[in-house]
Amino acid sequence: MRGRYMKKVSKKQAKELASLAALPNEKIDLTDIPEVLDCSGAVVGKYYRPIKKSLTIRLDADVLAWLKAGGRGYQTRINRLLRVAMEGRARRRKA
Repeated sequence: MRGRYMKKVSKKQAKELASLAALPNEKIDLTDIPEVLDCSGAVVGKYYRPIKKSLTIRLDADVLAWLKAGGRGYQTRINRLLRVAMEGRARRRKA
């Protein structure tokens, strides 16, 4: 699955991207692109994929059974639970 949606850029595409990147902002024609005024449907971090690290973790048997009872993806659920706890703690420290 890794890399399935990411295709390599061809030499022609790379050259085109480089020439576009060299253009100053004032020279970019945006007349055919509508201005977005409502960002309520935006999703933060939709395309962000953090680097994963492999590790061994020891969990209580009942906790592991509870996580596995939700079906496939129990490791993803563990990660999500830990991320929520981490972000909640970071928010409390800022407040």
